[in-house]
Amino acid sequence: MGLLVFTCIPLTITSSLPIQIWVKQLALYAALVGIFYLHLRVLIPRLLYNNHGGAFALLVLLICITAALLNHQADKLMNLPGLIRKFAPKGHADGRNTPVGDLSIMIITMIVIGIAIIISVTRKVQDDLLKEKALENDRIAGELAVLRSQINPHFFFNVLHTIYGLTEIDTDRAREAIYTLSHMMRYVLYETRQPSTTLEKELRLIDSYRQLMQLRLPEHVTVVFNRPEGPVTAPLSPMLLLPFVENAFKHGISTVQPSHIYISAQLCQGLLRFEVRNTLFPEPSKETDEGSGIGLANTRRRLDLIYPNKYKLTVKEDHELQEFRIELQISLA
Repeated sequence: MGLLVFTCIPLTITSSLPIQIWVKQLALYAALVGIFYLHLRVLIPRLLYNNHGGAFALLVLLICITAALLNHQADKLMNLPGLIRKFAPKGHADGRNTPVGDLSIMIITMIVIGIAIIISVTRKVQDDLLKEKALENDRIAGELAVLRSQINPHFFFNVLHTIYGLTEIDTDRAREAIYTLSHMMRYVLYETRQPSTTLEKELRLIDSYRQLMQLRLPEHVTVVFNRPEGPVTAPLSPMLLLPFVENAFKHGISTVQPSHIYISAQLCQGLLRFEVRNTLFPEPSKETDEGSGIGLANTRRRLDLIYPNKYKLTVKEDHELQEFRIELQISLA
């Protein structure tokens, strides 16, 4: 539209111009539009983007010179300079059929080609960014799938080991554990296929895991779980909090020494504060250390991928209080 207005400006010098001038200006407009799309759709993608900058620059120069020559010949054939002098008011000189007029056509052609280059490069940059983002999303999705596949077998191994121990001492409690495990498996099999679940479902999973693990805990082990009252529908990546609880039950209890596990989840104005504390023992057994850190390392990586710059994770050992502490803050808003 801007080009159409520009090419029609000479037609405003008088209201009684001959038809030849109208035809010439419309032909000029059509030629400039053709040059624009020739560069946008053909020359720029095939030459400029394929490392043929020299050939592209030469073609641009030839097209500009050809446009000026054709414009010059068209003016002569249609006798436009004479017609304009005849119909134009006094004082309106015209630069057609002069070096200045030919140079103006070359400059206009170069401006049109420059606009085509700017538009094409802008589109290409945007397309490249979209493709790069799509590839990055695919890479992240693949990495998350690998991380989830590493966490889930680790989770089931711990639970099945607990049920195996119950079958030897209390079959009723073992049946109860299997029933609880079936609900947990349903969550793991179906909810983890989705990119997100709800905080309420994740806390239910933690509570089921706590109940399951407490079936075989001795009386000197204290487990406390504080959670928000009522359902919490804030979105959360599935199986994100459970590895911290697994780690506490794996490393924070003893069959002979008094020990404790404290789990707390609070949600305030879209900020989730999750804390897990357990007893810190100076010399963990080799069996307890087997596979140590797999769940925590994977969870930290998942946090980096899913909640970049939106979380804060603190893991520390308090030897004075003999306590291992994990504090996680995530912005879910």
